[in-house]
Amino acid sequence: MADPTNTTVAAMVCYSPNMITTNGIFQGDNPLDYALPVFILQVILVVIATRLFVFILKPIRQPRVIAEILGGIVLGPSVLGRNKTFADAVFPLRSVMIIETMANVGLLYFLFLVGVGMDASALRRTGRKSVAIAVAGMILPFGTGALCSIWLVKNSEKETNGGSFVLLLGVVLSVTAFPVLARILAELKLVNTEMGRVALSAALINDAMSWILLALAIALAENDKISLASFMVVLSSAAYVAFNAFVVKPVIMWIIRKTPEGESFSDFYICLILAGVMISGFITDAIGTHSVFGAFLFGLIIPPGPLGCALIEKLEDFVSGLLLPLFFATSGLKTNLCLINNFATWALLIVLVILACIGKVIGTLIVALSYQMSFSEGAALGMLMNTKGLVEILVLNIGRDQKVLDEGAFATMVIITILMTGMIVPGISIIYRPSRGMISYKRRTLQMSKKDAEFRVLVCIHTPRNVPTMINLLEASNPTKKSPICIYVLHMVELTGRTSALLIVHTSRKSNNPAVNRTEAQSDHIINAFENFEQHANHVSVQPLTAISPYSTMHEDICSLAEEKRVAFIILPFHKQQTVDGGMEATNIAFRTVNQNVLANSPCSVGILVDRGLNSSNRLIADQMSHNVAVLFFGGPDDREALSYGWRMSDHPGITLTVMRFVPGEEVLMNDNNHNADKQRVLTVETEEDNDKQLDEKFLHWFMISHVNDDSIAYIEKVVSNGEETVAAIRSMGDVFGLFIVGRGQGVISPLTAGLTDWSECPELGAIGDLMASSDFATTASVLVVQQYVDVNSEDGLGTPVLTNEDYVSHHSTVTPPRGSQSVFHTEQL
Repeated sequence: MADPTNTTVAAMVCYSPNMITTNGIFQGDNPLDYALPVFILQVILVVIATRLFVFILKPIRQPRVIAEILGGIVLGPSVLGRNKTFADAVFPLRSVMIIETMANVGLLYFLFLVGVGMDASALRRTGRKSVAIAVAGMILPFGTGALCSIWLVKNSEKETNGGSFVLLLGVVLSVTAFPVLARILAELKLVNTEMGRVALSAALINDAMSWILLALAIALAENDKISLASFMVVLSSAAYVAFNAFVVKPVIMWIIRKTPEGESFSDFYICLILAGVMISGFITDAIGTHSVFGAFLFGLIIPPGPLGCALIEKLEDFVSGLLLPLFFATSGLKTNLCLINNFATWALLIVLVILACIGKVIGTLIVALSYQMSFSEGAALGMLMNTKGLVEILVLNIGRDQKVLDEGAFATMVIITILMTGMIVPGISIIYRPSRGMISYKRRTLQMSKKDAEFRVLVCIHTPRNVPTMINLLEASNPTKKSPICIYVLHMVELTGRTSALLIVHTSRKSNNPAVNRTEAQSDHIINAFENFEQHANHVSVQPLTAISPYSTMHEDICSLAEEKRVAFIILPFHKQQTVDGGMEATNIAFRTVNQNVLANSPCSVGILVDRGLNSSNRLIADQMSHNVAVLFFGGPDDREALSYGWRMSDHPGITLTVMRFVPGEEVLMNDNNHNADKQRVLTVETEEDNDKQLDEKFLHWFMISHVNDDSIAYIEKVVSNGEETVAAIRSMGDVFGLFIVGRGQGVISPLTAGLTDWSECPELGAIGDLMASSDFATTASVLVVQQYVDVNSEDGLGTPVLTNEDYVSHHSTVTPPRGSQSVFHTEQL
């Protein structure tokens, strides 16, 4: 009876890997005995582990690749996998083939996307400096790896292919990962610096060289010396490259030409291309090159444009967010730190990392100094060139699969990769501290800006929808020959894990190449709109820029740029947009966080624009533009700043300005008098409130006498006693105005707005701004909420600028009223 039993057991074991789905636990089946449930559980654990490490490492700005590898290490034999019960249940040997196959499918399509998004012509545009830095940064680390590999080969327990091992270790230590470096530069706010641009160009060259070295390593994986088989692999690969260039690419171009401009590509063409990725990977794997080369090459022949954009939009989130982490996690699952079991190996590991990093830094520093870069920039550039990522992990996996690396060597080199990449951000923070933020300038407010000097504005844009009203607002700001407007247009892009959004360089797109992805397409639309505005408007200059950051730190880019360019005013879009029925709905709640952080940290005045269209006017010619603008004045620095902007706009021939000042009624004045009577025996000094009132009166006085004979300006005083009367007065203004300018009113407590903050939805707009931006306030007018920059080190010690009558005369063009004339205004009592 023993033999039949054994035969039955053997049959069950052989059949087990083919059991895909379970019949359910109520039928007595264990889901972990079946392939699909086990795979689903593995994916869930990988996603949880990697996301946990992403969260842990986020404060120290570590790249996601490190989190994904660490997640795999924790799940693997180094930590949780040491428990045999956990390893056998969740990661049994029979399931390894499935998860690795899916990981490689994800890798295949990811490298296809990398090829689609790569501009091959960018290599030709890199300068000699980048080429020299890329080459110099590879020589010393490669030599260090070659020398150390000899020691590792001698001490390896298994026979190792020496030539391939030297090449693999040299690649891991010497190359630079372009996508990871781009993300690190964005995290450190260095993308738009000269050092950042040089680093990216050098990394692009380094990445291309790493592919060549990887191809050589694979060719040598089977034999130490070149054989007929290796020659055939190289020859077949060259033939396949030619086939793609001269046969496949024309077919792709035919598909593009056949699809009308502006229309989406048919599902048949998209599916045909996605199947082509698999076919290309199969061919290159069959001829002896890794399948990723076929996928990368197939992506490289797809030209930048709508087709590439459509492919990236359809694939990237799924591939980069789910399948690619499986590849990094499986690398961690294969990493057994217990195999690095002696002090000598760990000591060599540490020395190897230090020597490789120093070699990179020294080689890069020598070239950087020869090109007149500073010592700190050269050292920081060398640190950045130590970035590791996908190519290095791919090299290690190929080396392990081809038996070039044993388990111990594989684990050692994975740790080397993690350490070299992990030490970059702390190292840069220590050795390189740019002087940004040290600039000092005086004219940080509209009120202090001279009327006969250049007016610098930083306009922040999230989406193209923000553009039309922004342009109309800037045109209404009255650019003149004496006071031209310099506009810095900042497209704010969220830094995510998406490779296609890591870097957008705004050199003028004279090549007329179409956008590669939606983010770049939006940037092009924004830039083209403002450049068109610059061409049609007089005395306007536009400089487009891009900030690529997480929303949590995007305000740092905005504030740093504002200080670097010495702007007087930042204009931000409101986080809500108008719906078809006239209501307001949030577009992205993260935009609100950005606005709040800018208000708290800005080096100059800030305006938040609630966009409801500016009279629906998109015309750019000054004599065709006509807007009715109202300034609501309650008093305080923010309201003076709002009136300063209205003052500038009032000089435009197409602007009609109405200034409505809200004056406290008798009831409010009596309460104030009683309050002062209670304090009459107490020694008092002039308060900030008293100083503000004096400044308000001076400012309004000069405004009125400057426009005493100007029919396009109306000044009205509304007497109100509480918040309800204030709301009624604002509602009574009707829909004749296209734009309201109001002060945020920070730090100003007024009985005229009492009760308005009790149901405030957006406190960052202030009481009046929040009221006018709400869906309940039925208006078709846009609202600009202004906050004045206040220097806490100002002369009066109260945190407000101290201005005399002479200051107003010097900062604002005034008209001396004729003898006997009076400022005419209306006072209305509610």
